[in-house]
Amino acid sequence: MPRIKLDRIDRKILALLQEDGRIPNNELAERVGLSPSPCLRRVKALEEAGVITRCVALVDPASVELPVNIFVSVSLERQVEERLGAFEAAVMQWPEVLECYLMTGDSDYLLRVVVPDLATYERFLKEHLTRIPGVAGIRSSFALKQVRYRTALPLGHLAE
Repeated sequence: MPRIKLDRIDRKILALLQEDGRIPNNELAERVGLSPSPCLRRVKALEEAGVITRCVALVDPASVELPVNIFVSVSLERQVEERLGAFEAAVMQWPEVLECYLMTGDSDYLLRVVVPDLATYERFLKEHLTRIPGVAGIRSSFALKQVRYRTALPLGHLAE
């Protein structure tokens, strides 16, 4: 993947697209101080370089009856490549797992799981997580309230 140096205009394009991925190119160009054609070329270059990986719609979980967020810490019996790979392959199959991180510290993985209710989570645990070979421990923490949720990355450190 080619690496590109991001200038002030690129950073502004990224900031605006992170806030509204459906902004029309004409408006984006005007807001960053370019004409539409060069602006579109920059967006395409950011996509080709892998800086912009995809555009998505963010859906309100409560509106689609998925109000329960659980953060799950998983410890494995042994942290060997085979076990790590098996765990990661299993997790990739479950749509309830929105995020999965290999961690340092007390647990090996941290998952964010979204479900409609506690009964569904219990079923998820019994039918999926507990059946992965090598899982030694599972700790679940239920989010009571979402205080902040952002998808836009902070780009201030990229100053010229």
